[in-house]
Amino acid sequence: MTPPDATGLLGVHHVALIGSDYARSRAFYTRVLGLRVLAENHRAARDSWKLDLALPDGSQLELFSFPDAPPRPSRPEAQGLRHLAFRVATLEPMIARLAAAGVPCEPIRTDEYTGRRFTFFADPDGLPLELYEIPADPG
Repeated sequence: MTPPDATGLLGVHHVALIGSDYARSRAFYTRVLGLRVLAENHRAARDSWKLDLALPDGSQLELFSFPDAPPRPSRPEAQGLRHLAFRVATLEPMIARLAAAGVPCEPIRTDEYTGRRFTFFADPDGLPLELYEIPADPG
């Protein structure tokens, strides 16, 4: 097996979901599935909750609530998937690769809770995808 390419995708960082009932979804993911809470923040400006949950492999699930969030119009993606995030060591090489393929990315932003940089783009069907920068471990 070849070593990972530092300019490409390294794995999944997190999957984000929007629940129709925050308390019910929180209970399901923490009590039923047993995921560990990493952080829970109420975002007053959005009247929304953001719950960060740890999966055993180190990846995460983000659970969001939004007032009056509409259900997904199609199935099987109905009511749930917000975006899929890919972990990268550095954003710019992947952004350049996407641009070369005619795929635009949103401006780079910084996560207000972690300080990490990220950007969004879309797949051919419009599914929102994210590149989330986690620099390689120097050790």
